[in-house]
Amino acid sequence: MMYKRILTLAALATLTWGVQAKVKLSHLVGDNMVIQQQTDVRLWGWAKPNSTVTATTSWSQEKCTAKAGKDGQFLVTVKSPKASYTPLSITFNDGDGAITINNVLAGEVWVCAGQSNMEMPVKGFGMCPVKDYNHHVLDAVNSKGVRSIKVPSVMSAKPLNDAQCEWRVCSPKTVSEFSATGYFFARLLSRTLDMPVGIIEANKGGSRVESWLTKENLEKYTNDPTDSVEICKKWSQWDYHRSLLWGNGTFNPILKATVKGILYYQGCSNVGDPGDQYSQRMKLLVDQWRSQFGLGEIPFYFVQIAPYAYDDDNVNGISGALLREQQFKASQIVPNSSLVCINDLVYPYETTQIHPAQKQQVGERLAFTALNRDYGYETIQYKSSSYKDMTIKNDTILIHLQDNYWCDAPFEQMKGFEIAGDDKVFYPAEAKHFWQPGGGYWDEAIIITSPMVKKPVAVRYCFKNFQIGNVKNGGNLPLFPFRTDNW
Repeated sequence: MMYKRILTLAALATLTWGVQAKVKLSHLVGDNMVIQQQTDVRLWGWAKPNSTVTATTSWSQEKCTAKAGKDGQFLVTVKSPKASYTPLSITFNDGDGAITINNVLAGEVWVCAGQSNMEMPVKGFGMCPVKDYNHHVLDAVNSKGVRSIKVPSVMSAKPLNDAQCEWRVCSPKTVSEFSATGYFFARLLSRTLDMPVGIIEANKGGSRVESWLTKENLEKYTNDPTDSVEICKKWSQWDYHRSLLWGNGTFNPILKATVKGILYYQGCSNVGDPGDQYSQRMKLLVDQWRSQFGLGEIPFYFVQIAPYAYDDDNVNGISGALLREQQFKASQIVPNSSLVCINDLVYPYETTQIHPAQKQQVGERLAFTALNRDYGYETIQYKSSSYKDMTIKNDTILIHLQDNYWCDAPFEQMKGFEIAGDDKVFYPAEAKHFWQPGGGYWDEAIIITSPMVKKPVAVRYCFKNFQIGNVKNGGNLPLFPFRTDNW
């Protein structure tokens, strides 16, 4: 029955609007929308087949035209003004009727993609609260420049060109339904830049990276089925794991939008993937989306999965750590990307909470990244430190970190390190800041020892499913979990 419903949705998607007497717009193009400022903005919909659609704007005397195809679809491009809170309007006319969208703002537009930790609203999920919810609701009165549109999470055998959704203006009455991570990103961006920010939410809880790949990429690079019947059979129990269908139904409707960049929070459903499979498919997905949007190498900022007791509530397993390692590798091979570490954003009692409550910092760290890399705030420290190199001296390992903003904190009693000898058995280690003069400069490092390991050969930091360290850099951002071995 499920695959029949999917086929029905696909059939409905093929209907055109040529029989109507006036223009019909995509739901992504409507009242209250945010358009990307100072660029060529694409606006699309349906009109009489082969008719000429004219778009006129409240901010310009220029008239822009586009011809509708045989199926009635059209796409018109208008030049957008500088960001402001001045309400704008756009009128579309195909000669037989006109439609106007109002209360449009020019600003910055970002996509919020991924699985449930991106989908999780400000009000939280059942049994999964967002920290300080009431305060965020009351504070929303100060975020009138933030707007959101949530694409319904639906499956389709064929790529859909539209979705039943509408733009929402942020207020205490509406903010609870916004993506929490997306909202906190947009809120900080809007207040810092003093301009409107719109977020397009196109995500699905439980989805895999393969859920968003096209049929062509799945057939070329994976062994996943691409026939909708076979897809439904393979993932009959967990529909959120299905390949292709979520991308067709939930992401494809936004691909004509003009956006600044993509935010992505996903990975939990790919825990257990072998080798470098995840990092390679992440790069494949980013390349695909950039090609589909046709906007060049737009920014792609994503979130490393938080500590969680994968492997049947095993906090000491490493399957989650291996996926985080793959995410870090992806950040090294995907151009114009950056990875946000959130290893510190769980409480000790959240070992089996797949949706940690601290979402504000997640969104804000994404905003730090965008503000530094895309908006000229070069003094913002947005990178987490990561492992650089190590030296072994007798029973001691000295390591250096990169992107630490001249600070490895705390000075002593660093937690989360383990070391091992040739027997490959890791023991908790003592770690502290170390410096000594050498070679004409101050050689500062972290010195790591354990009375259980006399001849260490490898070091790990928080390389477990659930382990919270306390090492941070000058930006108060956590050290990326790492290992120096390949065991």
